[in-house]
Amino acid sequence: MGVTIDTVLFLRPTESLTIFLQQLGRGLRLSDDKDVLTVLDFVGQARDEYDFENKFRALIGKTNTTVLKEIEQDFPHLPLGCSIVLEKKAKDFILENIRKATSINKRQLVSKIQKFQHDTHLELTLSNFLAFYNLRLQQVYKNHTFNELLEEAVRKPFNKVNYASYKSMISNKLMATESLSYFKFILELIDQNFELANLEWSENNKILATMVFYDFYQSASKEMSLEDGIRRIGENKDMVKELHDFISFKIAQINYEEFPLEDFAFPFPLKLHSRYTRDQILVAMQLSTIESKSSSREGVAENKLLNCEALFVNLKKSEEDFSPTTMYDDYAINESLFHWQSQNKTADTSVKGKSYINQLKSKKIILLFIRESKTDADSFTRGYVFVGPVSFVEFTGSKPMSITWQLSKEMPHFLWRDSAKLQVG
Repeated sequence: MGVTIDTVLFLRPTESLTIFLQQLGRGLRLSDDKDVLTVLDFVGQARDEYDFENKFRALIGKTNTTVLKEIEQDFPHLPLGCSIVLEKKAKDFILENIRKATSINKRQLVSKIQKFQHDTHLELTLSNFLAFYNLRLQQVYKNHTFNELLEEAVRKPFNKVNYASYKSMISNKLMATESLSYFKFILELIDQNFELANLEWSENNKILATMVFYDFYQSASKEMSLEDGIRRIGENKDMVKELHDFISFKIAQINYEEFPLEDFAFPFPLKLHSRYTRDQILVAMQLSTIESKSSSREGVAENKLLNCEALFVNLKKSEEDFSPTTMYDDYAINESLFHWQSQNKTADTSVKGKSYINQLKSKKIILLFIRESKTDADSFTRGYVFVGPVSFVEFTGSKPMSITWQLSKEMPHFLWRDSAKLQVG
């Protein structure tokens, strides 16, 4: 019978989460005569660079909040039956350590790249660099690209043709996107050297290609065809490689299942529960085309020809980002019902109001897109989660109307959790 271990002392610093969990795991083995495990950590106190953030992330698991927020709020997302209790002094010490670690600057990133080849025999790639130093994409792409950092750190020059467009596409558009099918489409474009003619041609692929066009150029063009515009994106091989590495890393982080729309009225390549930017959605709605970009900036966008309307919802609204007249009361009633408030000018007797009330009769398609807040914890603009087609249930009030929508598929758990909390308080 093995020895019962009820106390673990951390004396050895390590950057490896695997080793950290192995060390901790020796004390987590169950025993009839052991009620608790006591962990005494002497490394964090002795070394300022000790990585508290990723150690706590390994314990907490995946959440939609930062480790900093989890600690500040006393770990609200731990599994049932689990708890982490920190004394005030220890909590303050750890929070200060994480604040310093997460505010990593360019000089520190460059220094880590320079040290990389001395610290490991791994190839210096984006994914290896991030994994080895337990960094997040947001820390690298807040103000830079990996090629830019490599050039400064190891004097590795790179092609800067259309650099601003690649940088914006990666840092602003694709950072906010979470869609396996869309990412795979871009990887297929890369494999085919951005030649659309080499891809299976369909209306859905045409829309996806137009989304890529807008991610890169961010505007319409009457001078370029879709084929020429996509082809030009592939001309800078250095930035295309970084684009490939970035998307591959994003794919590896996806932890949800996306679902296709079945028997939809028109070509629409967006997948349920995936996350998209507003510009990508407007392309999918066929409101933005190669020749003309939609000017829609309101909380709704309607394509009358398709008899379809998109509703854009921000769950958490701040006075900084929204005026008092646009602080609408939007929340999930349960996993399948959503409470939504129309614009203040919408009366139940207006054409717009009646189009909602009579939605089922007129077969109008209402698509619901939700994001938790305008920006995430790293101040990157969030994309919208495609919750799917919804059906009218009931309404109350006028100017604004309060409408209850029935979802065709239950919303993903991470979104339901945040939305339900708002309803509670």
